[in-house]
Amino acid sequence: MRFAEWEPVYEAVLADFGYGRGADERARDLLADLLSGPGLDPGGLDIADGTVAVAGGADRLDRDLALVREADAVVAASDAAARLRAHGLAVDCMVTDLDKAPDTVRELTDEGTPVAVHAHGDNRAKLRSVVPDLDADAVIPTTQARPIAGVHNHGGFTDGDRAAFLADALGARRLVFPGWQFDDPSVSAEKRRKLGWAERLLYWLERRRGEQFGVLDGRREGLSVPGSAG
Repeated sequence: MRFAEWEPVYEAVLADFGYGRGADERARDLLADLLSGPGLDPGGLDIADGTVAVAGGADRLDRDLALVREADAVVAASDAAARLRAHGLAVDCMVTDLDKAPDTVRELTDEGTPVAVHAHGDNRAKLRSVVPDLDADAVIPTTQARPIAGVHNHGGFTDGDRAAFLADALGARRLVFPGWQFDDPSVSAEKRRKLGWAERLLYWLERRRGEQFGVLDGRREGLSVPGSAG
């Protein structure tokens, strides 16, 4: 996705949550500075032309393991990576803003498994505590602000929908969504708003792809994405 397409949606997200763009840009620059090298080019993640399981961390993940096993590749959001590994299932990439499972981030990068580490306005402390210990050759640095050399923006806002946008950018033929639950009464009010944006962004992505995601069945009516075209 070109940043020119993403930017109006990004501005709508910022306005909805009252976030400042400058904080995202400072986090982006910090991530670039903390890496001991340029990071991993996401093109090195070979998931093109296959079915990709975009794994979320909802409780239902344990019931959706068949979707994971049947997929050609797995891109796991946040702590879904640790949970899948506990089931003996490998992941091809983890997508995280370091809010959860930092030990899994370190383990994966030590093993050479790509981790898309995301910088945003309020995770600079976590970037400082985790990123220096990582092997830069296994880190895909990402931002939701304007990309710079070595820091990528494929679209998306939460770990889960960013994982889907990443898989799309790398040429996934089909996306499936184990471990996703938009209506989770156990989460905070802010998290529910973020899940609402994840839902809208996936709706935008499926229209861009000409594909219908099963996770959105029965939920499309009334969905729209401010700032998006089409």
